[in-house]
Amino acid sequence: MSIGAAIFIGIVAVISFFYTILTFPFYFLVQQPWKVKKKANEVKAKAIGSDRTSITYQSVRPFGPVHKKLDQAGIQTLEQILKYVSLQFKNKRCLGTREILSEEDEKQPDGKIFKKARMGKYNWRTFDEVDNEAQHFGKGMRELGVDPRDKVVIFAETRAEWMIAVHGLFKQACTVCTIYATLGEDGVTFGVNETEVKYVITSHELMPKIRNILKDIPNVHTVVYFEDQLHPTDVSGFGNVRVVPYKEVVRKGSMNKFDQHSPHRDDTAILMYTSGSTGVPKGVMLSHWNCVSALKGFVDGLEVYDNDVFLGLLPLAHVYELLAESAIMLVGVPIGYSTPLTLLDSSPRIMTGTMGDGRVLSPTAMTSVPLILDRVRKGIFDKISKESPIKKALFEYCLKYKTRWVRRGYRTPIVDGVVFKKVAALLGGRMRAMVSGGAPLSPDTHEVIRNCLCLSVVQGYGLTETTAGATVMEVDDPTTGRSGAPTTMSLIRLVNWEEGNYMVTNNPFPQGEVLVGGDNVAMGYFKRPELTEESFFEENGRRWFRTGDIGEIHADGSLKIIDRKKDLVKLQHGEYISLGKVESELKTCPFIENICVYADSTKTYCVALVAPAEVGFKNLAESIGITGEFEQLCVNREVIKAATKGLHDYAKKCNLAKFEVPTMIYLCPDFWTPESGLVTAAFKIKRKEILEKYKSEITRMYS
Repeated sequence: MSIGAAIFIGIVAVISFFYTILTFPFYFLVQQPWKVKKKANEVKAKAIGSDRTSITYQSVRPFGPVHKKLDQAGIQTLEQILKYVSLQFKNKRCLGTREILSEEDEKQPDGKIFKKARMGKYNWRTFDEVDNEAQHFGKGMRELGVDPRDKVVIFAETRAEWMIAVHGLFKQACTVCTIYATLGEDGVTFGVNETEVKYVITSHELMPKIRNILKDIPNVHTVVYFEDQLHPTDVSGFGNVRVVPYKEVVRKGSMNKFDQHSPHRDDTAILMYTSGSTGVPKGVMLSHWNCVSALKGFVDGLEVYDNDVFLGLLPLAHVYELLAESAIMLVGVPIGYSTPLTLLDSSPRIMTGTMGDGRVLSPTAMTSVPLILDRVRKGIFDKISKESPIKKALFEYCLKYKTRWVRRGYRTPIVDGVVFKKVAALLGGRMRAMVSGGAPLSPDTHEVIRNCLCLSVVQGYGLTETTAGATVMEVDDPTTGRSGAPTTMSLIRLVNWEEGNYMVTNNPFPQGEVLVGGDNVAMGYFKRPELTEESFFEENGRRWFRTGDIGEIHADGSLKIIDRKKDLVKLQHGEYISLGKVESELKTCPFIENICVYADSTKTYCVALVAPAEVGFKNLAESIGITGEFEQLCVNREVIKAATKGLHDYAKKCNLAKFEVPTMIYLCPDFWTPESGLVTAAFKIKRKEILEKYKSEITRMYS
């Protein structure tokens, strides 16, 4: 910090000190922080059974009004869910798609040419229109030869047609097999062939990928594609495979007389593939009843307002987003779809002078994953780092000031209005809640996002095998690093894992492997009976799943994930290092995009393979006077030295133990993408593949 900036912040600190003294009684009486703390400390789950080897918790929250109405209406399938909401909210906005007016080449300051889109308003389908279009699509698929209970693959980006198509197939009792749009050709081929499907639903953008693998998916004879708003789709090169546009399927369905085939509650609604971080993807079989049960738990935790709008962004191919959007539809909240390329004014596909989706839609809620939130956090600090020393110092002071008072149960309206509302305006300025799931969210990122964007960040815990439902924080929970209490439809059990010394008798909190029980627990793995038997079991009529995660449950009944059985390595001197925990903390470092920590049990220290974040990494190099291409910087000795020191300094801020801090690092010049095979479609690291690719670099670090 420069001398001028230090003097300025000193003056600000003095002013804020006297302002705090003068206004404290007012804020204390109006904001009543003791109520906030009392609410946060309320018991959210209670133990309903325990012994020296296990302890089981159940939510104390009562069923909400929507849950009770679903029970009264006898809703047991996802097909019934859509019909129910279309009658409840008939003419209300349901699904929104932003129109693309034109597309042009735009020259960037560095001379590169990017495709940019001029975007218009959001066009909306009502709940009734969505239900009718889904019915027509389902009948249109029957016209193409699909029979009830056939399997159909959806391999497409998140969009309104995705949601309509899946419900159209539910109306014909079909099983939908979901595949991530970011998956490489090998992964798509695997999913299509293992399910033995004959019909694939895809999109204009992904048609080339389907064309490339046609020879490897011989069972497929029909491809349906979602059209592009501007460009005609190239359907050449598909040989004998029938290619049909989505709108044509809907048109066919509106004219035929096929009856609807309603599914049974125990029918497989979704065959959803896990991301495959520890081998080939596993298909998880989720019944309609699994999904409806999870939905009931979701809606019991929702707080809904009349002007709410949900931002649909994450892959619908993951049960987390599919169930979140289904829950949002259940309470009549409209969903407007976006993409990472069009979300913000500064997003890569947004033409200069055109507003991003966030500002046009002005959403109030959305789902996210730690990877995205870590990037948002880095983006905020990257932008601040380019400001003048005084602006940078003021932002950092205000962030610390707000964090301190929020922890005490207060709000900071002046600081929000002057400093942070500008950041919140990037997403329209109305965002009040964001749900994070899919992986543990670091406490630092949690606080930064909550305080800078002026919203509640709610962390949840669940797996594909538990239909995304297990635990969820309450909206007004001010804590970080926890995943909340069990949902109303789930039981959480901790079981001793003696090898790692995680016992339910540990103090101050019981610890152990997390098991999830309830009607939301999946039927098992597709074509994997041995693995199903190993991971699932029945007890007193209730289905349970062994997660492999290690957790502890706090006095209020909230779960905190503290480890993972497969991530624990014992070093030579007996210390246990949790690779996942260290990676989760260090991933928030400004110059790190992704990281894989490796520990050799015959050594006393760990090492790390680092995929640098391009902007933050170049800023680091420039700070020591070095510039150049990304690949050159990765092998520059001075840059490596600076990055190692920067990582060590950051690890201290994260309070990592000395043995948890990687002694040496290797900067990987390759980008880790799903196509490279080094990360999953959800960008979780594939440890085995990464260690195999960089085994010589690991050997050198240890030698």
